Amino acid sequence: DPAICKEATDNSTTIIIVLCSLVGAGILALVLYFFYKRYKSFQAIKKAHEQLMESTLNEATRCLQQLDYPLHLIRADEFVNDKQLTQHEVMRNSHRLTVLDNIKDVDAFVLAGKHVVFFSHQWTAFNHPDPGNLQYNFMVSALRELAKEKGWNEDLKDIFVWVDYSCIPQANASVQNLAIRSLAVYASSATYFIVCAPDTHHTDLNDVCDLSTYQRRMWCRAEQVCHSLRNGTGGMFLAKGKPGAFEFSPVQSDFFTESLRVFHGELTCCRCEHKGMEMCDRQSLVVPILGLYGELLRAAHDGFKTGGDVSAVNAFLSEVQKHQDDVFPEKFNRVMWRKNKRVVEEVVLFGDLIERMRERIKKGTMFVAGERGFGTESTKSSDFLRHGKNDFIRHGSLPEEAEGNGKGEDVA
Repeated sequence: DPAICKEATDNSTTIIIVLCSLVGAGILALVLYFFYKRYKSFQAIKKAHEQLMESTLNEATRCLQQLDYPLHLIRADEFVNDKQLTQHEVMRNSHRLTVLDNIKDVDAFVLAGKHVVFFSHQWTAFNHPDPGNLQYNFMVSALRELAKEKGWNEDLKDIFVWVDYSCIPQANASVQNLAIRSLAVYASSATYFIVCAPDTHHTDLNDVCDLSTYQRRMWCRAEQVCHSLRNGTGGMFLAKGKPGAFEFSPVQSDFFTESLRVFHGELTCCRCEHKGMEMCDRQSLVVPILGLYGELLRAAHDGFKTGGDVSAVNAFLSEVQKHQDDVFPEKFNRVMWRKNKRVVEEVVLFGDLIERMRERIKKGTMFVAGERGFGTESTKSSDFLRHGKNDFIRHGSLPEEAEGNGKGEDVA
């Protein structure tokens, strides 16, 4: 019967349409669910990124306010009598290290009339900083020249030395990393900074080590920048030359032109392509360098509001802004070895942290949980200005005593 056939056909068509509609709705629901999950995943990643950035900014502000590992110093007369650079653990076990547990102690130590001399140098062997003892001899000569120039007592008992091999743990990697995290504070807390770069040979590489190779090292650049950003260059000296031809002089202003490009410096970990390592040493310096930059921004911002003279700080910030990509690289290429395969990967270094720090300063939301008190807003910028030097950044835990020193000295 044609009518019955037509009815059956119509029913089949209806069933097909309903089935197609159900399948289409199911597919649409799956697509919508997929995009919803992608959206939620994106939001979670974005939130995690925001939390990481905020955490990094907080850590950058905090790291310059406290020590992750105490500052260890050697009294200069004992340093001279040692006749060589002595490993930290030997110095510790013989009770010949002066230990300052926090920044407040460091400030009080300096205000009591002690001079802290930071020696910055390059290692001339993979497992020993100075196998030929030449750098040590130049350090001793530099101490005596500095004492003579400043009119200090020749017994050197009021001078205390910081040098990496003796003042940073060498045997325990975990504790060593804590000390390295505090390196920026060590360098910026010193009252004097001496670059020790005599002409010598690298025992393992059979290369010549001199001032030019020193300036190419990332850690050496970082130490210079960490000290000079807070103290200026007035207390920085250069010890160089050849055996029997010792030269000692203040550093010139153009000495730091290349040093500002800290993250373009050479590293042993990069030479070894990070075998057995999880990260590059460049990454460990982001937080302290960011913190120093934040302090300078805040000093300039607050100085503008109060009418203070921060022209030198503004000049430096202007120079940094011109070369921001070089001074604060957003990313870098890192070579790693995974499952015996050489992998080159792009890794975020500063990303947008510089812009975020600037925004924080403008809003006045630079917070820390520091040693000097509670988890409140970071110490105001005027407290960081070196006493008598309004263009330098400095610790300021004891401003009343410092202002009342009255000696006309470079109080740090």
